Amino acid sequence: MRKALIGSQLRQLRRDHGHTQAEMARRLKVSPAYVNLLENNQRALSVPVLMALTEAYGVDMRELLSDRDAARLAELRSAVADPAFDRDRPDLAELRAAVDHAPRLVDLFLQLYRGHRSAVERLSRLGDSAGELLGASPEAAIHDFFRDNANYFDALETAAEDIRRQIVGAPDDMYALLKRYLRMKFQIDVRQVSLDEMPDTLRLFDDRAGCVLLSEALDHPNRVFQIAHVLALVELPDLLDALVGESGIATEPARARCRVELANYFAAALLMPYRPFLDLAEQSAYDIDRLAAAFGMSFEQVCHRLTTLQRDGARGIGFFLLRIDRAGNVTKRVNATPFALAEKGGSCPAWNIHNAFSMSDMVLAQLVEMPDGAQFFTISRTSPRPVFSRTPQDSRLVVALGCERGDAHRIGYARAVNLDRDPGMVAQIGIACHICPRQACSQRAHQPMHMVLPIDAKRRGRTRYES
Repeated sequence: MRKALIGSQLRQLRRDHGHTQAEMARRLKVSPAYVNLLENNQRALSVPVLMALTEAYGVDMRELLSDRDAARLAELRSAVADPAFDRDRPDLAELRAAVDHAPRLVDLFLQLYRGHRSAVERLSRLGDSAGELLGASPEAAIHDFFRDNANYFDALETAAEDIRRQIVGAPDDMYALLKRYLRMKFQIDVRQVSLDEMPDTLRLFDDRAGCVLLSEALDHPNRVFQIAHVLALVELPDLLDALVGESGIATEPARARCRVELANYFAAALLMPYRPFLDLAEQSAYDIDRLAAAFGMSFEQVCHRLTTLQRDGARGIGFFLLRIDRAGNVTKRVNATPFALAEKGGSCPAWNIHNAFSMSDMVLAQLVEMPDGAQFFTISRTSPRPVFSRTPQDSRLVVALGCERGDAHRIGYARAVNLDRDPGMVAQIGIACHICPRQACSQRAHQPMHMVLPIDAKRRGRTRYES
């Protein structure tokens, strides 16, 4: 018989039965140390132990001796060679370790990769119109870059603190102080213009003319924020270039978008300095309206800033932020938590983020649970948008801010929600119907792409997608 190394199969067999190595050793009449050596492929399987395995666990010896690991490894090597994984590919030793120690995870990854390849092949048949669907969107690439950095950039925080020390003044004086700083240091003037003069633009920075034009459609907090954004562009061009370079984003449109988001990060850090902002957030139990009043910022700007409080030694609560329009399209997503955020439209209707549109300016609190059992505390509220048109229209968006349930006791808004109530009162939500595995959900609007829901012509379930 050839040398049989079955470490991963043996480990999975033991785990499937809920046995420890000691229990398996007792059933096989060997020592626990020998089972450990077998699982780590440091001993080959002997004929007596093979017979004991088939008798104790009822397994087919042909299944145990099949060279599935070699096939797994070959398929895994082929998968990670795909151009979709454009950097930091694992080497052969890492792949072997994955096959040996996490075979079920490898199988799930390969199953997901096969689905990806199948989808790419089908989309490729649609022609050029499907091109943008075959790669990551700029929004997704930027989101991943920010999340890889825990939504915190110390270099931008430090730069903001240094400049804030030069611009001494209270928050309600920042509009005038920033205008003066730009004029004195960079010979850039800031001017407000009418909608007639600039009908479709909120801010225009003409660096050659040394002028920043701000639309009268902007309210005061957003005018201040736009000036701070321009300050980042002229004060920190090298730092912004370096950070964009670190992102690994390849396409120019995505790099330009990333630069905008980094400048926005600086603007928030400048106008809401880290330590004073964190101290007031903790003191006020994360009262967003109080923070907005203290720093002269909007509700949404404060929510966004709360997601960035991830400095080592001075961490705030880890938050995610999601912003949607009335149709459910996701217009912004930021994350410093394990919460899975939908990239595209169609956020779960069981989440009260949608109800906020009918309750203008009210903060709606809710405890939600994802399909994997993770629970989060969320608040949702409408956020006004600049008005360009005289045509009556509701241009509001809704901003949702959330954290893991374990941090909810630190938030004042959670006092309206009994965190210890009947688990059945927790809203069962998902990322989006297309990928949500929940069955018997009364809000289901689509058949899941990755599973088939049971259908019985004799029974009508909660929706037409399952029985």
